[in-house]
Amino acid sequence: MSKELSSEAMLRRRFLQAAGLFGSIGLWGGTAALGATTKSVRLPFANGERELTNAFPQKGEMILLRTRPPLLETPFDVFDHGVFTPNNRFFVRWHLPYIPTQIDAEAFRLTVHGHVGKNLSLSLHQLMTEFEPVEIAAVNQCSGNSRGFFDPRVAGGQWANGAMGCARWTGVRLKDVLDRAGVNADAVQVRFNGLDSGIIASTPDFIKSLDIDHARDGEVMIAYGMNGEQLPLLNGFPTRLIVPGWYSTYWVKMLNDIEVLNKPDDNFWMAKAYLIPDTPNANVKPGQTGFHSVPINRMVPRSFITNLRDGDRVLAGHAVQVRGIAFGGDTGVAKVLWSNDGGTHWRDATLEEDHGKYSFRRWHAHYTPGSRGENTLMVKAVNSNGVEQPDAANWNAGGFMRNVVESTKITVA
Repeated sequence: MSKELSSEAMLRRRFLQAAGLFGSIGLWGGTAALGATTKSVRLPFANGERELTNAFPQKGEMILLRTRPPLLETPFDVFDHGVFTPNNRFFVRWHLPYIPTQIDAEAFRLTVHGHVGKNLSLSLHQLMTEFEPVEIAAVNQCSGNSRGFFDPRVAGGQWANGAMGCARWTGVRLKDVLDRAGVNADAVQVRFNGLDSGIIASTPDFIKSLDIDHARDGEVMIAYGMNGEQLPLLNGFPTRLIVPGWYSTYWVKMLNDIEVLNKPDDNFWMAKAYLIPDTPNANVKPGQTGFHSVPINRMVPRSFITNLRDGDRVLAGHAVQVRGIAFGGDTGVAKVLWSNDGGTHWRDATLEEDHGKYSFRRWHAHYTPGSRGENTLMVKAVNSNGVEQPDAANWNAGGFMRNVVESTKITVA
């Protein structure tokens, strides 16, 4: 994580002067506006018809999976435009149906309590002015990204490949906030809660926890900024947790409560939900039982071709640029390999600017098809730990952690 930005003063000024930051921000028009939709798109799997909507506040055209709680997918062509996903096209995933439609940023407080030396109640202004600001480029990816491609099908949000995005997140180190509170020697985990809630009182709050050493590693942060602007409300305004290299289930939005625990967290969202088989790549056979399950955690490497789609036509004998994005999961991208013969032979792609080990990495290659007919282009990432994408897709009942080598079928004319 970079400690030195253009200047600390400039960074603070950027956010302190952001329009409306210390006023109120809300879902304009209330929840009634959230049902409006326009045209549709067909995602490439069974029952893939989806509405495209512009009806959500601070969002451009998005793929609508569900209105309440909102599940909005980024149209895949957005990823061909650059490393950083625009805030107004960044995917949205909430778990509980009640999300505050109006937040007074001046009245907001982030509380820190539990097994600490002193409780804290921090305003947004205090977070921005009393702690060192930091910035990190990191991929935020739903653990169920690409679930719609699982075969056999599984329950849950049927995402294509757009439940992910990369942003520059600005905020403060969680470690610095915890150090101000003073973590007791018996601390084991840190638990995070946000402002969303269920409709009925018995619905368990969406709460996630990290081991104390992870929470204090200096990379986990509390963000108030996203791509140089304040967080959009649907992406967590006024603060959200950033857990670089881990799936977004831990990136708690509208974060307002941090509790230090002296024992492992056994709440519903840690003990029963978001569990994966403790097997290589969380892979089991449909119907298999008897395996141990653990909470989902680190991301795995992925890569995509972004400028060509299935069915596109190219000309024989003419050079074509193939380009895309890759990320290493819980570490950086070491290399990206591509194939124009269905995976029989692989060659290195050219990696573009490195924005940090948790960021998307752009890549490109040049391809000159020699003969007419159908052709399959493939791409796979290898991360800095030597982990590469598998040739065969994994399967588990949660539809989690898909990262199979991606293929694009084109026609050479």
